Amino acid sequence: MARNEEKAQSMLNRFIALKAEEKKKPKERRPFLASECRDLSEADKWRQQIMREIGRKVAEIQNEGLGEHRLRDLNDEINKLIREKSHWERRIVELGGSNYAKHAPKMTDLEGNIVDVPNPSGRGPGYRYFGAAKKLPGVRELFEKPPELRKRRTRYDIYKRIDASYYGYRDEEDGVLARVEGPAETKMRAEAEEEWRRVEEIRREARRGAKEVVSVGAAAREVLFEEEEDVVEEERREMEEKERKDKEKEFVVHVPLPDEKEIEKMIVERKKMELLSKYASEELLEEQSEAKNLLNIQG
Repeated sequence: MARNEEKAQSMLNRFIALKAEEKKKPKERRPFLASECRDLSEADKWRQQIMREIGRKVAEIQNEGLGEHRLRDLNDEINKLIREKSHWERRIVELGGSNYAKHAPKMTDLEGNIVDVPNPSGRGPGYRYFGAAKKLPGVRELFEKPPELRKRRTRYDIYKRIDASYYGYRDEEDGVLARVEGPAETKMRAEAEEEWRRVEEIRREARRGAKEVVSVGAAAREVLFEEEEDVVEEERREMEEKERKDKEKEFVVHVPLPDEKEIEKMIVERKKMELLSKYASEELLEEQSEAKNLLNIQG
């Protein structure tokens, strides 16, 4: 009996399910082009459907064990759905609906910082990376920040921070320097005064000794003057003796020496003979010497 009831119950369940299927409308497919949709509610429904598909795939791409190829495929599918979602959002704005693109989420790096979406073409939302796809080879480098170069300070930047405090003009404003330097200044002042007194005492003793020496100075100067005169006289006699000996040693020449004019004349004659021997022939020289002999010319 229980078995028949179970069968009937099973038949009833199938009947109810069949009737429910008949009442359902045929499953609609999302239009390929967003411009084909003319109803705002329909466009909003298709956008919500795309959002659910994106959420499902983003949850799946978080698994790092899927492999590089599956992760890349999933990331491509998500970017394709995002582009399609942007088309439906523009269509919703055209039909008078809300602008969802204004509050769209930003892309973040591995540390959660918001970064710019790579978009070389300049059209559409750009290509994004999600989940484990951010750690793929060649993708991680896109999120790495270049090392920050330390900018060298210019002369203007250096002098811009220099003020009166740098040169020590405000060191005494807080009163700390005065408290520290006070005892040291008193000590140095006392040492300077003591040194001055010692030097003055030495000067007074020197003046007293000089007065005692003055009386003895006159007699001493007379003795020194006499000794100095004797020394000068002795040096004068030595110089005279030396000059006399030098005169005795002078060399006497017994041959007449030519003066400057005769020497110049001899030099001119020698140069003349050298030029004649260089440019004149032997016959011309002989004729010239014969002519001089005939005319009784010497030279």
